[in-house]
Amino acid sequence: MMSNNLIRTFLAISLPKEVATKKNMFYSTLEDSSSNVHWVKNEHLHLTLKFLGHTPESAIPDIKKEIASVTSILKPFNIMINNTGCFPIPQRPRVLWMGVDGKIKPLVELHDMIQNKLNQLGFPTSEKEYFPHITVARINYPQKHTPDVSLFLNSSYDPIDLPVDRVQFFSSKLIPSGIVYSLLESFPLGEKF
Repeated sequence: MMSNNLIRTFLAISLPKEVATKKNMFYSTLEDSSSNVHWVKNEHLHLTLKFLGHTPESAIPDIKKEIASVTSILKPFNIMINNTGCFPIPQRPRVLWMGVDGKIKPLVELHDMIQNKLNQLGFPTSEKEYFPHITVARINYPQKHTPDVSLFLNSSYDPIDLPVDRVQFFSSKLIPSGIVYSLLESFPLGEKF
């Protein structure tokens, strides 16, 4: 009998090492800040396709089957990482991110196809439009001073080529020392699973 334990899961695109190098460079844009900025560990950087949240372990095989049905019919593609931004607004940022730009239509199509398959399994459709980005830091409030993120937002860097050739299915577990990601499955684009 399968377990109905809940695990936190998400689908993501893994990133080239150049992203971590750039993220480390951005650290200097806020190092003089007395604000409480939490930088994402290099090994946790990823581009989220879909956050599933608390997922019954018994649903994992069906999720894998549906993801494979999408990835097997798509071809690998490339996108570019080439900008920075924050959520929600620069005057009170909570998330600092690196963004993708240009020809992102294949990425949005991949997201939408996965969303449709997961919706059939009972996972709700997000009310927000998909906005692909890589979270590099989080800022918690309250704190004495809102950080000045203008240097981060105005940072420029050479575009980073991001080959999208697979979708990664991860679980995440919160432990006292932080978050641990575990790869549940990797789905190459254009290959039968």
